[in-house]
Amino acid sequence: MMNILDVLEALLGYRPDLPGKVISEAAIDSRQVIPGGLFCALPGERVDGHDYLADAFRRKADYALVQKDLSATFRQIDLREGAAPKSITALPDAPFCILVEDTLAALQKIAGFWRSRQNIRIVAITGSVGKSTTKELIADVLNQRYITLKSKGNLNNEIGLPLTLLRLGDGYQRAVLEMGFYVPGEIAFLCDLAKPQVGVVTNIGTVHAERAGSQEDIARGKAELVQALPAAPLGTAILNYDDPYVRPMAEKTSASVVFYGLDPQADLWADEIEGLGLQGIRFRLHHKNESLTLRVPLIGEHSVHTALRAAAVGLVEGLSWSEIVAGLQSGHSQLRLVVAHSKEGAMILDDTYNASPESTLAALNLLDQMDGRKIAVLGDMLELGQYERPGHEMVGVRAAQFAALIVLVGPRSKITADAAVRSGYSPNAIQWFEEAPQVVPYLEGVIRKGDVLLVKGSRGLQMERIVHALEVDE
Repeated sequence: MMNILDVLEALLGYRPDLPGKVISEAAIDSRQVIPGGLFCALPGERVDGHDYLADAFRRKADYALVQKDLSATFRQIDLREGAAPKSITALPDAPFCILVEDTLAALQKIAGFWRSRQNIRIVAITGSVGKSTTKELIADVLNQRYITLKSKGNLNNEIGLPLTLLRLGDGYQRAVLEMGFYVPGEIAFLCDLAKPQVGVVTNIGTVHAERAGSQEDIARGKAELVQALPAAPLGTAILNYDDPYVRPMAEKTSASVVFYGLDPQADLWADEIEGLGLQGIRFRLHHKNESLTLRVPLIGEHSVHTALRAAAVGLVEGLSWSEIVAGLQSGHSQLRLVVAHSKEGAMILDDTYNASPESTLAALNLLDQMDGRKIAVLGDMLELGQYERPGHEMVGVRAAQFAALIVLVGPRSKITADAAVRSGYSPNAIQWFEEAPQVVPYLEGVIRKGDVLLVKGSRGLQMERIVHALEVDE
């Protein structure tokens, strides 16, 4: 496990000849500090971590990275440029602060140093949709043979990824990390810290296009992952053959390439796909001269691609088919969609974590598979930039193909309504509301036993308030 001497060596360039105390874990939120931990006080626009230093120490943090001189209040060592000692002969008693020029830069430097000391294979995942579920399922598969670390939640940026890297050690044999993208160079920077040997690209969609740019811009940013991989045979890029933006990434890497998809031209592909509603999916998987039919507890036919990614990583990492299938069937990876029930006896598919055109269409496909009267409760999809109108239009057309009622929230969803009506859907079956809480009284008056409601929208719409108002404790 990492200790304070590793931190000092990363920041100073030399290792003090002193006894070193183990660091339990790093945290940027004082409420998540555990005894013996390292608290990283990050300044922010709304919250400054330095204001919570006393709380972190009360929770038994031993050390804190800071960029403000707090020597009047806490013990500290000054490692800023021009102030760092040429040699350290003693350390203050814990707890104490480590004063640096920039807390985040120091955290990243420590994480990169610590990763370089670990003999471990790292799988990195990027893409517009499906990163978190893919990460979870890949970890389920790898855990069949290897002790596997995975990033918590969606810690996939310049802060979250270093925190995950600092958890390496303790006997981990593999690690699975998400990498997000908003600006050019971001994934290249994360790869420089993590140095993955395997890179998985899920797809290129329109989510966050308002910040990240066009799909072509997003594809260039995501391709930084495959460009950073080591050359074959050490590195492997696992690419979605079905995605026209992902498939050409094979030309941008010197790593080995494994294609997955629904096309028989892919190295690993699937057919005979059958959606089983909430019972999962069944499909036939093909690789070289082998094929097998399996059922996995992933919801929605789009989840076949998730299963193929995890299987591809398993093959690359040397697992047997029995190990891969056991991982795919372990049932731990359905993160987002939660099933609830209303007091009227309706089923609620709570997919309110976030929304993009791609993920909303996938959720609508699942709703279409369900028995009963189907009600689509859809909120605005935010940050789509130039794809705002076509994205909302696609969702409107798809919902109109089968939903008995379409309930919409937010100004952008008027585009959804217009598209549904243009496709022939009755305007009388569409209800529009400005905010999520306004939906609840309407739904309470129309839903009945046997109905199935899909509730989905971007985080900014707070669509979960609809679910919480309707659901009953079970």
